[in-house]
Amino acid sequence: MPTAEKPHLRVLLCAPRGFCAGVVRAIDAVERALALYGPPVYVRHEIVHNKYVVEGLKAKGAVFVEELHEVPAGTAAPVIFSAHGVAKSVPEDAAQRNFFAIDATCPLVTKVHREATVHHKKGREVVLIGHAGHPEVIGTMGQLPEGAVSLVETAAQARVFTPRDPENLAFTTQTTLSIDDTAEIVAILKQRFPAMVAPHKEDICYATTNRQEAVKRVAPQVDAMIVVGAPNSSNSQRLREAAEREGCRIADLVQRASEIDWPRFTGIASLGITAGASAPEILVEEIIDAFAERYQVAVETVYTVNEDVFFPLPRQLRPDAAE
Repeated sequence: MPTAEKPHLRVLLCAPRGFCAGVVRAIDAVERALALYGPPVYVRHEIVHNKYVVEGLKAKGAVFVEELHEVPAGTAAPVIFSAHGVAKSVPEDAAQRNFFAIDATCPLVTKVHREATVHHKKGREVVLIGHAGHPEVIGTMGQLPEGAVSLVETAAQARVFTPRDPENLAFTTQTTLSIDDTAEIVAILKQRFPAMVAPHKEDICYATTNRQEAVKRVAPQVDAMIVVGAPNSSNSQRLREAAEREGCRIADLVQRASEIDWPRFTGIASLGITAGASAPEILVEEIIDAFAERYQVAVETVYTVNEDVFFPLPRQLRPDAAE
């Protein structure tokens, strides 16, 4: 389409967006293991919830499995646990199979695991606010014996939750939840159980919080919002919901430009774009390029906070460990 015929489109890029420190660490862990030991490197579960990232690592020699029994017995190849964290039984199983296991769990998820363990040791019933079936929730609940953790997913569940001992409760949360939804659930639980112990520091991670705040800033200023991310990515789904909550009438989650439902974006004059914590910047650029084919695009970045968080690689993959 000739430039003169293209309608104008103001694009507001949310910042921060995309990769967080935990995701960078997990991807780097797989790439470093491949560089040190050569392929194959086995990875239990998607290292992060992004098809583009996973396919890129597969091309380099990573082999993704859902359970350890899928890894060939007796292999000397590294077996990496994903950023979402795993139940205690998984590293125990790996040790029994004599696997060279490397834990790429995000340190902020590990913090939640430790909190839950400490509460349990102190005799408290642990309430976990999160989404059933999410790998992070499975991993956190799997730190403790069956029945020690009670999962609360919604405000409605919080209103009817019945603890064993209302005076001996603590709560923790999945790291990738909606800030607003979680605050509502916590408020209900605290009102019902005033003695409930809270985390020393917020469990919802800095990256989830920062990306939601950026969306809240941009969404009221635009006609539509695109969140680049995977449908099974909790933090990406929460970004889409945050845009809707701020009154953005079109808020779509897409993995690639090929998934854009163009009729939905007919007649827009402004567009917000963000990306979930496991979506690489190259996919954001792909989305912008797709709109640039149809519009005269003017891109602005809306900054809310500067992120400088860094997590070192798992110990087995650090340079001094390989010498």
